[in-house]
Amino acid sequence: MNKMKEHAMAILDYAIEKSIPQAAVQKALSNWKEKPSRIILISIGKAAWTMADAAIQLLGDTVKKGVVITKYGHSQGPIAHCIIHEAAHPVPDENTVQGGKLALEAIKNLSKEDTVLFLVSGGGSALFEVPEDGISLHDIQEITTTLLSCGADIIEINTIRKRLSAVKGGKFAMHCAPANVFTIALSDVLGDRPDSIASGPTCPDETTCADALKILDKYHIHPKNPRIMRCLQMETPKFLSNVKTEITGSVNLLCAAAAQKAQMLGYHPIILTTNLTCEAKEAGKFLASIAKTISQKQSTLPMPCAIICGGETVVHVTGNGKGGRNQEVALAAAEDLAGLENTVLAAIGSDGTDGPTDAAGGICDGTTKERLMRAGFSIPQVLEHNDAYTALSAIDSLIFTGPTGTNVNDLYFLLCK
Repeated sequence: MNKMKEHAMAILDYAIEKSIPQAAVQKALSNWKEKPSRIILISIGKAAWTMADAAIQLLGDTVKKGVVITKYGHSQGPIAHCIIHEAAHPVPDENTVQGGKLALEAIKNLSKEDTVLFLVSGGGSALFEVPEDGISLHDIQEITTTLLSCGADIIEINTIRKRLSAVKGGKFAMHCAPANVFTIALSDVLGDRPDSIASGPTCPDETTCADALKILDKYHIHPKNPRIMRCLQMETPKFLSNVKTEITGSVNLLCAAAAQKAQMLGYHPIILTTNLTCEAKEAGKFLASIAKTISQKQSTLPMPCAIICGGETVVHVTGNGKGGRNQEVALAAAEDLAGLENTVLAAIGSDGTDGPTDAAGGICDGTTKERLMRAGFSIPQVLEHNDAYTALSAIDSLIFTGPTGTNVNDLYFLLCK
């Protein structure tokens, strides 16, 4: 079994390595016809440092100035011509707003001869913010926390964020005008919708005010600040003439790389889905049910096999414990994997952080439940309190990668022999 866990870690490492965006960013830039002589670089998101570094390596002194805004601990040193700024994720803080203002200052008074190179990756919604007039940082923090806790998906959350922000939902591109904007986006949104990646600061917005109001109604959210309701009824830009967007990297590539490594290790890989979006606990149970079917020899899959999924699950928070969605996937699976031999399940966030923790995710097998019980943990109680980190940490079943420099959704897979 230890060998299977080694294989699982090797697959995770390889998939992440193949998803690092340097090559993709440089490829997008090398296809850039008529490169401008004066570029202002703005890079936001968990992969902001990696993307900006790749751009500077290729463009050099053509970049006159830049602002790189990423999550705490995700920058890797200075980059020529750029201010490196770190802020909070998934809930914005004062540094988030300060970073947004630095970006706005950098694109002040531009002309048609200027070009803004806007590099965007997942996490940008929390990391890049300047509130609309009458909206406070506290308002945005409160409604973001509420939406995250009630199980809203990323598109729903971003639909609200766009309308409370002066830089999201296409508004940043309007600040850049009359300069042209070339956006390269590393997608962490299933379906690769440009207007949902980091809440689409430079993209025409496909969502409407009616959509935003329906989301509040769906989750029974009643904002205290009346200005929030007024902002939610102000429409976002539906057309932008100064923007070109190219999407690079996605969960599809992450899963394909995992399948490639699994095959190298002797497994028969099957990519089951790249659109797993259910409750994290249900995803864990679903994957465990597949393992059970295989263990009962009721499957026609060739052995050994790797069942690979990509996506982004949600968590409906009912407790005040410590954890993340991928840790909950692993923990929920462990309940039903109990006693199964030759089976390992792993779940991670490709950015290296799962929820507000320093772990990327979790790993489990047929012994996990028993080991947790010996350590004094009941899986149903741990899930009820959303305390997966504490439980998995106690039995050395957390996965740590550190900040990876990419962010293309989550990876889940089963290895079965």
